Amino acid sequence: MHTEVRNYLLDLQSRILHALEALDGKSFRRDAWTRPAGGPLEGDGATSLIEDGGLFERGGCNFSHVRGAKLPPSATQHRPELAGAPFEAMGVSLVLHPRNPYVPTVHMNVRMLVAQPAGKPEVAWFGGGMDLTPYYGFEDDAMHFHQTCKQALDALDPGYFPRFKTWCDDYFFLKHRNEPRGVGGVFFDDFADGGFDRGFALMRAVGDAFLGAYLPIVERRRALAYGERERDFQAYRRGRYVEFNLVWDRGTLFGLQSGGRTESILMSMPPIVKWRYDWHPAPGTPEARLYEVFLKPRDWAAA
Repeated sequence: MHTEVRNYLLDLQSRILHALEALDGKSFRRDAWTRPAGGPLEGDGATSLIEDGGLFERGGCNFSHVRGAKLPPSATQHRPELAGAPFEAMGVSLVLHPRNPYVPTVHMNVRMLVAQPAGKPEVAWFGGGMDLTPYYGFEDDAMHFHQTCKQALDALDPGYFPRFKTWCDDYFFLKHRNEPRGVGGVFFDDFADGGFDRGFALMRAVGDAFLGAYLPIVERRRALAYGERERDFQAYRRGRYVEFNLVWDRGTLFGLQSGGRTESILMSMPPIVKWRYDWHPAPGTPEARLYEVFLKPRDWAAA
């Protein structure tokens, strides 16, 4: 079971990196790492990072496979009966921050977590999803992204997409700002319905759909002209991305609480960010339209 999932994740990372390098024209920096036995975590992984590329200002696509003596609190939030159990976790996590403000930021993650409670059978569950964070909204981009996610999940169960789309809207929400991070996508966590085979199939459906969901959007928007105004708004909106990852994201908390590799965990942070006090976009502007139209839950797949 573990070997099958690991092999899939390594292949997924390789396929995604190959496609992104062809798109950008610059190679990702590969940084393989190991954690020897004896510390809070043992295992290995491969961090792949691009900075100052032709398309991506910063981005990463990471694989990790670690084992630990005790599940961190973020992993047992919904499973208190597993508190303190030894665990094994593996996954691929991706975040891309393009330079052009008309190309949206994107996040994708697929993972498996296994706990081994004393005297009881091993417990495995899956998580993952992908979501889109535009700075300037385009209806056809949001529709394409959601329709691709829906198509991938409908092949397994027509009930998955509405369930995981709503979960994504609820999860990627900045409660302290009362606003969504972006236009959403799909998200699931603590998934064990139907056992290992069902969870693994759901993980593969999300991972395999990513390139088809995102690359056509990049190709449509990457050549659009922009100026300092658009870059300034992009930097301001990136601040929301940072706030969510550091305050609310369970994956970030899991990595830091379990003693994970900080450089790999924080590769999701954008390189240029701005915060302003009590700023609001002027009415009638493209920036205001992002708030009025796109940062509201909507059934994009049926649009």
